[in-house]
Amino acid sequence: MSQDKSRIGKLILVPAVITLAVTLLRLVGELQGWSPTLFARECIFCGALVGIWWLVPVFGAWFGWKLTRAGSGPGSLGRAFGLTLAALAVLPLTAFLAPKAGILPERLWRPNVPLTESLTILSVFVAFSIVGVAIGILAWPALGRTLLAYALAARIPVALLMLVAMLGNWGTHYDARPSYPPQMSTLAWWVTLGLAPQLGFWILYTIVFGALFGIVAAAIARRRGTAAG
Repeated sequence: MSQDKSRIGKLILVPAVITLAVTLLRLVGELQGWSPTLFARECIFCGALVGIWWLVPVFGAWFGWKLTRAGSGPGSLGRAFGLTLAALAVLPLTAFLAPKAGILPERLWRPNVPLTESLTILSVFVAFSIVGVAIGILAWPALGRTLLAYALAARIPVALLMLVAMLGNWGTHYDARPSYPPQMSTLAWWVTLGLAPQLGFWILYTIVFGALFGIVAAAIARRRGTAAG
């Protein structure tokens, strides 16, 4: 177990540092008012080009390639792909629940939903995310554990940054909130808009799309290994 943790730590170290650097670059760009196309500040899901979401397929492919070349590839590419698709099917469910829980931006917020109902839906959102993550890890355990470690290394700093930004009202996408929120404390807002999505949806996103690209990389690595043999 300790060797497995050590291997995962070495594998994700550089990707985690790069991801943190991109996160800090995004923060500086927003605080300095740089290009809205690259550094969108309006809302959490505005899809700015400078962000860490696009690193997932890159590092997923890298992890898949390295693990396969090291002899830790999936037992069956078909099984790994099928279970990853099953985990992918959970994403639409989380996307459906997110606006009802108040996670998505203002245009999707439902101000008439009671706070208790939103919190209940938020709990279901987190539960679905955990189920999806578990399926994704089962698809290819070595890659799944690596992606989970990378996802935590990428998303925990973002979640903490969002808390600090919300407390300081920085005016970035890290502390963006609907203009007509219910009576919630900053901590409650952070749990709803920061902690739950970062450790729920985004962990699931990382494992699913990282695994998809990792499986493709594994197939290529195996084919090249066969050709070389």
